[in-house]
Amino acid sequence: MSDLKAKLLEDMKKAMKAKDKERLSVIRMTRSEIKNKEIDSGEALDDQGIIAVIAKQVKQVKDSLADFEKAGKQEVMDKLYREIEILEEYLPEQMSEEEIDKLVDQTIDQVNAANMSDMGKVMGAIMPKIKGKADGSLVSAKVKAKLSN
Repeated sequence: MSDLKAKLLEDMKKAMKAKDKERLSVIRMTRSEIKNKEIDSGEALDDQGIIAVIAKQVKQVKDSLADFEKAGKQEVMDKLYREIEILEEYLPEQMSEEEIDKLVDQTIDQVNAANMSDMGKVMGAIMPKIKGKADGSLVSAKVKAKLSN
């Protein structure tokens, strides 16, 4: 069993004992997503695979936040912020804006990108380096801004 999967199981047991229904619900949902991914792929996920699943969950929750914000549903938004907070405990530390900028510049230099037609090359090279550590849409926006100058 991977370290992250073991940590999720242990945290689930702690949440049960502490009767922390919110944390328990989020962890169960995460474990279920991991299990579904393992069934689909036919093999057990390693920590990187689990991080990818959790990062996808965080992105989905963040995407839904905008809709609830428009609708003025503060109670639901608070619940979603808490869910993000719980999920991010299992992700590696997120990269700062400066680190992302530096990595984007390095990658553009590495692949000799000159304009927007090279965007795919840059994103293809940079995404494996940031997996689970930064939001892909933020990185994409930064690459687009650098290449359009």
